[in-house]
Amino acid sequence: MWLLACGPGACGGSEPPPSAPAAASEEEDWDVERSRMVREQIAARGVSDERVLDAVSSVPRHRFVPEAEAHLAYRDHPIPIGHGQTISQPYIVASMSELAGVEAGDRVLEIGTGSGYQAAVLAAMGAEVYSIEIIEPLGLRAREVLDELGYAVHVRIGDGYAGWPEEAPFAAVILTAAPPEIPQPLIDQLAPGGRLVAPEGDSLAQQLVVIDKADDGSTSRRVVYGVRFVPMTGRAQD
Repeated sequence: MWLLACGPGACGGSEPPPSAPAAASEEEDWDVERSRMVREQIAARGVSDERVLDAVSSVPRHRFVPEAEAHLAYRDHPIPIGHGQTISQPYIVASMSELAGVEAGDRVLEIGTGSGYQAAVLAAMGAEVYSIEIIEPLGLRAREVLDELGYAVHVRIGDGYAGWPEEAPFAAVILTAAPPEIPQPLIDQLAPGGRLVAPEGDSLAQQLVVIDKADDGSTSRRVVYGVRFVPMTGRAQD
């Protein structure tokens, strides 16, 4: 909402608010930064799924980071968001979204809402997203931003170890924090034909793992590349 103070004889009905051009220019600047991010950090490194590229092109990443860090939003590195957590670098978010193989209409479970950015990308791809955040202030803030921007994401505050069984099964499960081992309840909540994408390991050695569930319920796993995520807290550390 524009706030406009008028002096005598000013503010004719057809005049735009004085700050509108500056604000429009700022949004154009963000658009340029976002386009450069997609072109140079994501597409150039091999992410080719058009649905993913369209999603990261549309989601305003700068709205999901602390205001003081907004100028870093489209840089190729993670950004602290408070409480010892980070928003992952853009390439990792896009790569994990592509690996998950999400289709429009899929039910997707995210463990670790964090800033809400990964959930927004999945929602922009047409997924019905269920996201769990163990750190209450982060979960509440993410829910607020997602609602403000119109992303219909279901956000729950709590430990994601047990997943969201009453809403299972899920076509995809994505973890944005690394457990020492993938919790079995999350694998159990995958639908037949579903896929889980997650970092796994300790603070010294982590790998991004993809687990596929076959129609008969059997699973297979593969390692994609080395990563470094914040650890998954709560029961995962027991």
